[in-house]
Amino acid sequence: MPSEWSLYSEKVMEHFRNPRNVGGMENPDGVGHVGNPTCGDIMELYLKIKDNIITDAKFKTFGCGAAIATSSMVTEMVKGKRIEEALGISNKAVAEALDGLPPIKMHCSVLAEEAVKSAIDDYIAKSKGKDSKVESNP
Repeated sequence: MPSEWSLYSEKVMEHFRNPRNVGGMENPDGVGHVGNPTCGDIMELYLKIKDNIITDAKFKTFGCGAAIATSSMVTEMVKGKRIEEALGISNKAVAEALDGLPPIKMHCSVLAEEAVKSAIDDYIAKSKGKDSKVESNP
């Protein structure tokens, strides 16, 4: 393996090699679209929500191994959570759940956090039938 792989924890490598919850979703309740133009990573997060609880989460990500791993991990983290709890998931929590990320890859965990907020914003806007935004720090 190239030496740069040694920068990643085994958990990051596991979620990169065997990502959870990959793919689109039929009739999602909320969809988040985020991207980082500097590095080129793009994340789409799809949520199913029932009675204020996230019942399912899937993702499509175009990006590096860390972007795929953080997308995979955040889908695992949000399932079963109330919307308010999911909004409290920080990029640091995502990175910690993966046993850390190299500093140069922390932006991937930020994208994961932003994707959750974007998908929940979309859900709330659809629920209210208007353009509504959720505060970043509930």
